[in-house]
Amino acid sequence: MRETPILQGDGVVLRPLRVDDAEALFAAHGDVRAHHFWSGPAHESIAQTARYIQDTLDIPGARVWAITETGGPAMGRIGLFEHREGVGEFGIIMRPDAQGRGLALKAVMLASAYAFETMGLHRLVADIDPDNSGSLNLFLRAGFHREALLKQNWRTHLGLRDTVLMAKFMS
Repeated sequence: MRETPILQGDGVVLRPLRVDDAEALFAAHGDVRAHHFWSGPAHESIAQTARYIQDTLDIPGARVWAITETGGPAMGRIGLFEHREGVGEFGIIMRPDAQGRGLALKAVMLASAYAFETMGLHRLVADIDPDNSGSLNLFLRAGFHREALLKQNWRTHLGLRDTVLMAKFMS
């Protein structure tokens, strides 16, 4: 199993996500608006968020970080999942009280640099609901481009949903 390192940048520290981050991250996973475009409905309890975190940490090849300002409480989380050699996929969620502060952009940029420079990945992707303008803009600002629209790609609590596939390549 690969270790998830601590990554530090200007105004952001990504530290390995822990199950005990569930209480802080329930503010995101339990919020109907923050969780709207997620694959399932908002969580109903901190215990459900803890189970979700554990399930995420158990994914082979996953590197999952708590997004923090100084290494303290989780303001959000970012996961990098290497589903096949050389290709990583991001998933990110932020607590409502942490949105609009630039932490998500800093986290994507820091994790992208790690993916390309340390892990040797050549392609990064993000699978985003076309109505999720916040995430689309986040990944565009992080240097990703719109690569494809996949029709009816996900069945979620919202019904059948399309995907905008965003991609960034090692330069």
